Amino acid sequence: LSKARHPLIPKERMVPIDIFVEGYDTMIITGPNTGGKTVTMKTLGLLSLMFQSGLHIPVAEDSEICIFDNVLVDIGDDQSIEQSLSTFSSHMVNIVEIMQQVGSRSLVLLDELGVGTDPVEGAALAISIIEAIRKKKAICLATTHYAELKMYALETEGVRNASCEFDVDTLQPTYKLVIGSPGKSNAFAISRKLGLPGEIVDRASQYVSSDNKRFEQVIEKLEIERVHLEKEREEMNEMRTSYEKFKEISEKQLKDQLSKAETVLSQARDKAQSMVESARISSQFVFDQMEKVKKAKESGHLSEELEAARKAVRSHLRENEEKFNPVENRQDEDYRLPRPLKKGDRVYLNDIRKEGYVTEAPAGDTVFVQIGIMKTKTKLGNLRLVEDTSTEQYQKAADKIQVSAAAHFRPEIDLRGMNGEEAWLAVDKYLDDAGLVGVTTVSLIHGKGTGALKKALWTYLRGDRRVTSFRIGNYGEGDGGVTVVTLK
Repeated sequence: LSKARHPLIPKERMVPIDIFVEGYDTMIITGPNTGGKTVTMKTLGLLSLMFQSGLHIPVAEDSEICIFDNVLVDIGDDQSIEQSLSTFSSHMVNIVEIMQQVGSRSLVLLDELGVGTDPVEGAALAISIIEAIRKKKAICLATTHYAELKMYALETEGVRNASCEFDVDTLQPTYKLVIGSPGKSNAFAISRKLGLPGEIVDRASQYVSSDNKRFEQVIEKLEIERVHLEKEREEMNEMRTSYEKFKEISEKQLKDQLSKAETVLSQARDKAQSMVESARISSQFVFDQMEKVKKAKESGHLSEELEAARKAVRSHLRENEEKFNPVENRQDEDYRLPRPLKKGDRVYLNDIRKEGYVTEAPAGDTVFVQIGIMKTKTKLGNLRLVEDTSTEQYQKAADKIQVSAAAHFRPEIDLRGMNGEEAWLAVDKYLDDAGLVGVTTVSLIHGKGTGALKKALWTYLRGDRRVTSFRIGNYGEGDGGVTVVTLK
């Protein structure tokens, strides 16, 4: 029975006890008076009868109990002057009746077995009665103060000592049943505490035989050691509980971190794969355009095909730019701009993870954004609105950056010594840089020479949408060796 409670003792006063009879058939319970020995036996007997009557019993759910044919009990003192029964006689009358009924499916409970007569004869008779009950294969619990029965339990297979725990410091019983260890009666200590003169107690201890003294001392040492080990076991259980809780939390944290790491790794792998695929497609597209330009050069339509190829490559890269940041785009799928964008709004570009500001109102689902000295066109879905800094302050800072960059930009480029194709490749990038810093008029120095370089450049300029107009330089601007270009 695990955490068994006597149903008639108030819950707040009751100390639950554990009673296990397994691997043996007889338990000898020892210990001081008022220590709980009789209550233990009454609890076992009462709960057995309650269970067999179909009643719920107050025990923990891991308890197990037998079905008995008989519950045979000798508890209490029924001495009677009228019936000429002494304490010993009253007990013996009950035991005689018990011996007539005991069988292999009986529970026998004997309180203070052998009491009321000569201690030596009483102890011998008690051992004999227990052996007779064991031959009947019954389960037996008996309480006693006799040291002989403690020794009998230690030496006999199938018989187990038990004791009701007693706190030697406070001289108070704890009412806890300890199976496997005999208990002391503590008669001397209890008598001294109750006020019996010390010299009487000391003289009494001298009358105890040396063998009994040694035996009681061994029991006392064993009890102290048992209490110490019990405390250590409880501390170990607490430490194990704390460790298991810590282990559970640590394993969960480690599992979460591994899961996050796997997610990041998977995203990085997807991003890398997408970038490689996009680069492969883009490079193949560029190679195709170069092949077209090569054929056009041979056919005499180099200028038109070169401009068309440049536009086609730029358009292709814009259409595929989102493939270079697939992870970031997926992360921002649920984001929606809180309001329509307007000129001057500060925004964050998810694909390049930079901040900038809107240079003009959006046209459809695209908008131009200034990032330092660079101006780019992007989709609204790639933007987040930044609210924590005023637009005016940010735009002023961006304007300062743009002014600084413009200060280092030269409004002319020297192309002398290049052929037409080389010169236009340089001019193409130069015109982009001019647009970024806000310069609208630039000079292309090509020299006079045969005029072939100027003719090739003018052919390109006529088909470029960035160019508003172009002309030969005036006096002081370089005359015929310079072309002055006005940009949109």
